[in-house]
Amino acid sequence: MLAAPADFPMQRALGRARVAFGKGNRLADLAQQGSAKAMLPRVSGGPEVVFLNTSGGLTDGDRLSYSLEIAQECRITATTQTAERAYASRGAAAHAEVTAQVGAGGRLDWLPQETILFEDCHLRRSTTIALQGDAACLLTESVVLGRHAMGESLTRARLTDLRRVTRDGRLVWAETLQIDADFLATCNAALLGDARAFAVIALIAPHAEDALPALRAALTHKECHAAASGWDGKCVARILARDGWPLKQQIARALTALRRGPLPRVWQL
Repeated sequence: MLAAPADFPMQRALGRARVAFGKGNRLADLAQQGSAKAMLPRVSGGPEVVFLNTSGGLTDGDRLSYSLEIAQECRITATTQTAERAYASRGAAAHAEVTAQVGAGGRLDWLPQETILFEDCHLRRSTTIALQGDAACLLTESVVLGRHAMGESLTRARLTDLRRVTRDGRLVWAETLQIDADFLATCNAALLGDARAFAVIALIAPHAEDALPALRAALTHKECHAAASGWDGKCVARILARDGWPLKQQIARALTALRRGPLPRVWQL
């Protein structure tokens, strides 16, 4: 098959999905467009939202947006149906955006499955969560650099990943991750070492630091390196692993220590 020239116009995947919950965890609004879908499976323990990108992955020029609005006192878990995949780009970035607003007394557990990067990918992603009053959020994000079982070793993947959490409009937690060819070429012990999968878990809530002992007690997977810290209403863990499967197992243990109820059913652990 002949490859398309770099200047050949190609159809792009565009998707937006928005879910809003009102008083009593009741669905208030659901909107879907393009390749973004939102499913609401019947589960015990409160509403669960499963977002899905039907295009099967992201490449240059694709745009994907997931949005959540959670009313006061609502507790919602949201995840993705499967791993997101960032495929090779001809130069332009794919864009993915996650936004959420959580009312006072509410809680969002944003627990997407892993993102797998492929050679020559170019992905720009942002996650912004706005908390009101004493609202809380638990979020995780995990990245796998190629498929270990396929012997893939990335040298030219690009990822810019921004995460922002505000409370009443004031920034309370932020971090930016950037991966490019220079990073991958100098991935020494001060960065990832020999790890090719990594994750962050953050609980942001009043007195979140009180969860630190339970979180540290859960960071026991023998194939992972992990550490956690807690301060000023935040409890954050970082995990490294050689492959995505032990990483996911460790993430599951850590999340179980930080939340009530089972993990999303689609995680298939």
